[in-house]
Amino acid sequence: MITVEEALDRVLARARPRPAEITPVADALGLVLAEEVTSDVDSPPHDKSVVDGYAVVAADLAGGEARLEVIEEVVAGAVPTRHVAPGQATRLMTGAPLPPGADAVVMVENAQVLPRPDGGVERVLLRGSQVRPGQNIMRRGTSLRRGQAVLGPGHLLRAVEIGLLCEVGRVEVQAVPRSTVAVLPTGNELVPPVDLPAAGQIRNSNGPMLLAAARRVGAEPVDLGVGRDDPDELRRLIQQGLAADVLVLSGGVSAGVLDLVPRVLAELGVEQVFHKVRLKPGKPLWFGVANVEGFDKLVFGLPGNPVSSLVCFELFVRPAIERLAGRQKRGPKRTTARLATRHVHRGERPTYHPARLKPGPDGDEVEPVAWHGSADLLGLVEADALVCFPAGDRTHEAGSRLDVYLLE
Repeated sequence: MITVEEALDRVLARARPRPAEITPVADALGLVLAEEVTSDVDSPPHDKSVVDGYAVVAADLAGGEARLEVIEEVVAGAVPTRHVAPGQATRLMTGAPLPPGADAVVMVENAQVLPRPDGGVERVLLRGSQVRPGQNIMRRGTSLRRGQAVLGPGHLLRAVEIGLLCEVGRVEVQAVPRSTVAVLPTGNELVPPVDLPAAGQIRNSNGPMLLAAARRVGAEPVDLGVGRDDPDELRRLIQQGLAADVLVLSGGVSAGVLDLVPRVLAELGVEQVFHKVRLKPGKPLWFGVANVEGFDKLVFGLPGNPVSSLVCFELFVRPAIERLAGRQKRGPKRTTARLATRHVHRGERPTYHPARLKPGPDGDEVEPVAWHGSADLLGLVEADALVCFPAGDRTHEAGSRLDVYLLE
């Protein structure tokens, strides 16, 4: 058996980012940019007020207050039509362009509109003991300049980047497309979640769980249904699954009489890269590659027990999907933390035990949750991390520092 680190290296060595495609910006959330994007405008496009207030000549308030004639009101989206001279002010809304002649803006909270004499002009009393030129003004091009590179290849497009792309006039970009991930749970014992299992049956939890896990990391999941323990049916469904970038099977990869998956994959020309990894849960993990029309399709055979399936997805499938998408991440974030409570470990393989990470007096602490093995999905629900106990029979005392993998 190979180690977890060796297995992950072999997976990532065969996972190559997909070629970039032109993608509408509206559909690009979560994708990785594959080009340099430059701005076609200055932002802001003009000197503007950053508050509701009055545009003034700062020198008018050198004495701390001034009574000024209001010559105009400018709202956001409108432009000033009059020049502000000493003794005058223009009322502005936030975002409105600064009128010519003005060099500061006094907040509306520091203004008092004065009674207007019959037929007279509107006047305002402004107070501000330290009004300086440039106050409450954002100058043209402060955020970005026309021609400036704002995003580059490899940048992950989050909501803020989508907004920025629209600000600089882009409606489509070159981006690495989402990978398609086909999911095929196998086994005669599986019944739909809506059914009450009869003797010898269990509900299909792996299929929906793995589809959701693929969707969560930005892939497009493809539901292949359930594969029965029949070579012909498995062959047909696996061939369908090889149309996707990644095929994830669960069950049928151990050493039982009906563990048919490795044999059927070999018959279909899928190259085995490794089978079995030194970890618990997840030892029977199978990984291979199929070349279909010049493209490598990644194939994972996960153990059938649900916790084993999800642990193997997090440690191996998720990093592969992220690599195909052009992301730099390698799966769940890895950190270290002190063990909150004493824990006895037995076994010849490293164990990835469901746990909770919490703050402690000397930094983060990790506490294993009550867990009854690879079929205990409820135990994993209580966890937000996996704590790795090294191989070997050993008692880990509270305070021991261990590797921790964060679950999303």
